[in-house]
Amino acid sequence: MNEDDWNECLETSSSLRVTPDKAKARSLVDTALGRNTFLQGIELKEENVNYIFEGYYSSALEFLHALLVLNGYKVGNHLCAGYFLRDIVQRDDLFRLFDNCRIRRNSLIYYGRKMDFETGKDTIVKTKRLIQELQKSIAEKQ
Repeated sequence: MNEDDWNECLETSSSLRVTPDKAKARSLVDTALGRNTFLQGIELKEENVNYIFEGYYSSALEFLHALLVLNGYKVGNHLCAGYFLRDIVQRDDLFRLFDNCRIRRNSLIYYGRKMDFETGKDTIVKTKRLIQELQKSIAEKQ
């Protein structure tokens, strides 16, 4: 089932209320930061742009899950994670940014549609911007 908003995510149990957990959030942030440090050390080339994007997307998702757990939620799919940004955090701009990255990642992972180098570079820039905004939201929540 594809949910259409955050309330449907809760109704279908794709999103659940949990006890906020600062330690788990910190662990997710530390993992994401370590991944980003690793990725920054790799020269971006045409043959690796898709893989580097996947790494940054994973980091963005870890930051998003950290924000979710700080707010007392756990989600079971990326779509509901995006709805959290739109409907709970009230950041439609971040939802659109995340959703664009999610769609690109799904095309790559599930359909084998690789991005050309320029599209990949642009998507990495957008993913990094998403990461920065999520880090700000996490800092405000702690």
